Amino acid sequence: MQRLNIDLGERSYDILLGSGLLDRVGELLSQVLQPSRIILVTHPSLFRLYGDKVLAGLKKQGWATDIIEVPEGETSKSLQQADIIYDRLLDFNCDRKSVLIALGGGVIGDLTGFVAATYQRGIPFVQVPTTLLSQVDSSVGGKTAVNHPKGKNMIGAFYQPRMVIADLDTLQTLPQNEFRAGLAEVIKYGVISDASLFDYLENNTAKILQLDHECLAYIIKTSCSIKAEVVEKDERESHYRMILNFGHTLGHTIEALTGYSQFIHGEAVAIGMVQAAKLSQQLEKCQDEVPKRLRKLIKKCGLPSQWPDLDSKAVIECLYHDKKTMNHKIKFILVKELGSVEIVEDMPEADILKMLQS
Repeated sequence: MQRLNIDLGERSYDILLGSGLLDRVGELLSQVLQPSRIILVTHPSLFRLYGDKVLAGLKKQGWATDIIEVPEGETSKSLQQADIIYDRLLDFNCDRKSVLIALGGGVIGDLTGFVAATYQRGIPFVQVPTTLLSQVDSSVGGKTAVNHPKGKNMIGAFYQPRMVIADLDTLQTLPQNEFRAGLAEVIKYGVISDASLFDYLENNTAKILQLDHECLAYIIKTSCSIKAEVVEKDERESHYRMILNFGHTLGHTIEALTGYSQFIHGEAVAIGMVQAAKLSQQLEKCQDEVPKRLRKLIKKCGLPSQWPDLDSKAVIECLYHDKKTMNHKIKFILVKELGSVEIVEDMPEADILKMLQS
């Protein structure tokens, strides 16, 4: 087991990475919390796969566990679904020492974190991410949210988990499209901060897609280390943390305008990254090689790279709903070279439209 620490003062916590950790969730949790009761939030399919392991470990610590199952899909990240969970927590007589465990991917983690942040003004929660995307990105850093029809993650809070437990064995049962979607976030880290990680992904794509354990351990630890460093510098995204949104500005737009049903998150981010690199090249921020290498790697990983048929005016309108937009100015993350990006404070509509139409 490898341990990474997110240093946020009194909100600090560890990210634990390794194999066979689901059996140890109870043991690991007991090292940081003594819950009054535990509620496991997960999808039905994940509970069938992993529920017995997690519950057995919690039982060893003498804890009974209540279960809340959430339908799969991005549409579950909603105020309506959060309200259903609030009702269940009240039925269970949960108090401020109750602990929520999020067993699942980004949808479960974001939704559970949002409920934890708002139930009785905040109760502890633990992330147990089961997808590559959630292990390298969404489970780390304390962003919690639900979606709104006019924008992704528009209703939420910065609220850190008490621990992240990432069992690499869960990736063995992950659907192939979900695994590939997670690779989009790993590619992002290479673009924004670590050219050597990008090179590694190019040179080891086949082994990664075959779920080689050594490769997975390397890319997950490296990604989490980058995320930890960024979050420590700017926990609440006042400025620097925005670099983590490379590809997401347009990716979230794609998701919103297709009703969160045509692309899963990582696929939309992959397309968004290609377009962001294309815009960077258009504005002469980077060499031609950058978008070419990025598109090639994304396609090599089996991810989509083609911009969907969306109304340009609707795209611009959606961008103004982006959380980074302030004073009616669209902020955008552009790439200068692999491993280095910049935040543009006021991206002209005309440049975005030109990129979308070229």
